[in-house]
Amino acid sequence: MKIDSHHHFWKYSAEEYPWIGDSMAALRRDFLPAHLKAEIAALGIDGVVSVQARQTVGETEWLLSLADGNDFIKGVVGWVPLAEPGVRDAVAKFAANPKLRAVRHVVQDEPDDRFILGADFNRGVSVLKDFGLVYDILIFERQLAASIEFVDRHPQQVFVLDHIAKPRIGDNAIEPWRANIRELARRPNVFCKVSGMVTEADWKTWSEKQLRPYFDVVIEAFGPRRLMFGTDWPVCLAASGYARWVDVVRKFASGISAEEQEWLFGKTAVLAYGLT
Repeated sequence: MKIDSHHHFWKYSAEEYPWIGDSMAALRRDFLPAHLKAEIAALGIDGVVSVQARQTVGETEWLLSLADGNDFIKGVVGWVPLAEPGVRDAVAKFAANPKLRAVRHVVQDEPDDRFILGADFNRGVSVLKDFGLVYDILIFERQLAASIEFVDRHPQQVFVLDHIAKPRIGDNAIEPWRANIRELARRPNVFCKVSGMVTEADWKTWSEKQLRPYFDVVIEAFGPRRLMFGTDWPVCLAASGYARWVDVVRKFASGISAEEQEWLFGKTAVLAYGLT
């Protein structure tokens, strides 16, 4: 299967999605399964992983209901209150649905860059492996060092790093991101998504030449069997159409073997998330 490992759905309202600012006005509308199905059908993508965009249990319930009604949604990355005392019960409730494959928290928005090392949060994360669930790491590059320490606390947990940890592409800054990515990639239980790159660059002026060094770092660090393609649709639309991003990643991957490309564009996501 060819898999888009990272995208979102929403029924837009300003109250529910306050992070969609004036500069992202094109995203202030509904994005639902029918819209995405048309995009992937045109490009030969077989399935997707739907990722939470709101930190509510209602979001997780909604995404699972969409997955139950749409076969092309192969898995869901939901949200549960990981830092709350009742986390095991909350995880057990949702893990009963086989489409729930992972959980994530929007760590990038936490004011404390070491939030990911909090005791209550880590107790919650430690529950996930008991249910065979992945944890998606959503951070900015400045939070990478703490995230490496976090991963080391959970050697039996499978992790997926979203958006290559959001390096400062717009500033053409590659260090210390590169050094930290290489260090994180030494942990075999960590996978990485090639996604979210265009929106870390200047939305109007980004180029393939500007993005290429960041792709080269992650392909060298993780290898194709721990890298997975994702679009971050519809967020990517602020800077790139769906088809354009697919084309960019295909160009970047043209230097690896056909088998390695199969891992990048589907097999890694199937392996990491346990998709069927």
